[in-house]
Amino acid sequence: MIKIRGSQHAICALNRSVVLSKVSGSAIMLSELDIKNYFEFAKELTLKAGEIFKYGFEGQKIIEFKNHELDLVTDYDKKIENLYIQNLKEKFPDHEFMAEETASNSKEKPILTDKPTWIIDPIDGTINFINSFPKACISIALVIGKEIVIGIIYNPINSELYTAIKGQGAYLNDKPIKTSDVTEMKKSLVEIELYSLGFSSKNRDIRWGRFEALIHSVRGIRCMGSAALALAFVAKGALDCVQMDNLQPWDVAAAVLIIREAGGTVIDSKEEKFNFMNGKIIAAGNDVLAMEIKRLIIDTDLKTMRKRMTRT
Repeated sequence: MIKIRGSQHAICALNRSVVLSKVSGSAIMLSELDIKNYFEFAKELTLKAGEIFKYGFEGQKIIEFKNHELDLVTDYDKKIENLYIQNLKEKFPDHEFMAEETASNSKEKPILTDKPTWIIDPIDGTINFINSFPKACISIALVIGKEIVIGIIYNPINSELYTAIKGQGAYLNDKPIKTSDVTEMKKSLVEIELYSLGFSSKNRDIRWGRFEALIHSVRGIRCMGSAALALAFVAKGALDCVQMDNLQPWDVAAAVLIIREAGGTVIDSKEEKFNFMNGKIIAAGNDVLAMEIKRLIIDTDLKTMRKRMTRT
């Protein structure tokens, strides 16, 4: 049974600290009580969205193509996104939105400002959802001053509600969760993205090289078809690491906070500084494993580039 009120976050929240957001030259100060209120409202909306999700999961769906025949959207993606945006706009009219289906209708890359911004993926794992494969979820985050302060991921089919408020820990159905303490690659279970291997591109050899290197270095490889849910599995310790590139902000924003609040590490696949807007991610239970995976990725990519040079 998932509780809507009286959560651990509500108990933890004290009106003692602030989040500082500079907007148009002025500073907005938000207490933990403000953040808690945002969280509770978003959580209630998420549970309502879950009912829409469950209704559509086994039922008929209207399916459309976006950029190509494997980039799909259903009428339930749109219904859930509309539920969030309409209700959040009414409740918090000064907040902004970055949502997958709205963004897909625009040719421009989403730009994150300092204003409070809700980042929404109405259904992450749409192909799984279409096929009634129960590895799909709803993901929503609130970012203030470019800092993630709320993260919620919900798989309604398995009744798994992952939540985090910055500084207050991470929870699964209101129970604290913690990331894995596995530090050796050879003992790790790792999630990667295999979908893109089916497409011909100039970097297909890079992706294939990484796959081969990982499969010979770790205990097991998984690919469940939902980045947000895979990242949530890192937060609860079911996966030791996730490595993916080419993700969107709505795929990762909520999960980044949940993993960090569960004691995990999130870094860029190759760059020194991580930015959830850039879509390259290594998420692991701890720093040691994250850096081991990163070194493997960098070394493998260099080997692939050398092979390219010998072929020219």
